[in-house]
Amino acid sequence: MYFIDIHNHVYPEAIAQKAIDSIRDFYGIHGADMSGTAEMLLSRGKEAGISKFAVLPVSIRPDRVRSINNFILSQTAQHDEFIGFGTVHADMEHLLDEVQYILDNGLRGIKLHADTQGFPIDDPRLYPVYEAISGRIPVLLHMGDRQCDYSHPVRLRKLMGLFPKLDVIAAHLGGYTMYEEAHTQLKDTSCVLDLSSSLMFLERGEVERYINSYGAERIAYATDYPLWDPVEEMERFLKLQLTADQFEQIAHKTAERVLKL
Repeated sequence: MYFIDIHNHVYPEAIAQKAIDSIRDFYGIHGADMSGTAEMLLSRGKEAGISKFAVLPVSIRPDRVRSINNFILSQTAQHDEFIGFGTVHADMEHLLDEVQYILDNGLRGIKLHADTQGFPIDDPRLYPVYEAISGRIPVLLHMGDRQCDYSHPVRLRKLMGLFPKLDVIAAHLGGYTMYEEAHTQLKDTSCVLDLSSSLMFLERGEVERYINSYGAERIAYATDYPLWDPVEEMERFLKLQLTADQFEQIAHKTAERVLKL
């Protein structure tokens, strides 16, 4: 089966371990023993049977946005398997200039991690960004966690009401550690939900129930490397009791649609 993994992160080798340690400390989890480099993602990903990988940047500081976007561009230039996303920061000047840079250079979406970046997903400063990309490229939002409410599903429901043409990919089945709250808020919306950081925390039957409720056409396969090992995540996914059509839809069709591949 052809797989597109819609949620991964890669870092320059010199800072990869520091970046991973920071993420693990933020969430209080250890995760898999992954290096965070592009080479390991490709190696473990291909062993898992994955053909394409969305690589997602996050910039904690507004002054580093351009350099991080350029790093992702360098990775997509080196690796045909990568589908690059850009990022922005609500505190940066000339937000729309960076959006145009992302569009002009062929990046396929924008990633925001509101919890670590320090602003809510429905911050009005981001409204011009959402308007500019509506109907063009999707925004992939970290969702959930109880450390703060910057990415609470209630905020996403509000955002989708404000921007009905915005293509949204809600990470972590709509809300890391708050999957049922996410389901309540998002089940009757149009956002796509990725499976990252959910399969290892939910019982198999729960995952199947969410997939059947949302519909497989709204679910995209995702790993969240380097927090998790692509091989182990694939093993979890393939144990689900789904139809052949559901497997194929989640494996690549949903991603192809939302990414306009």
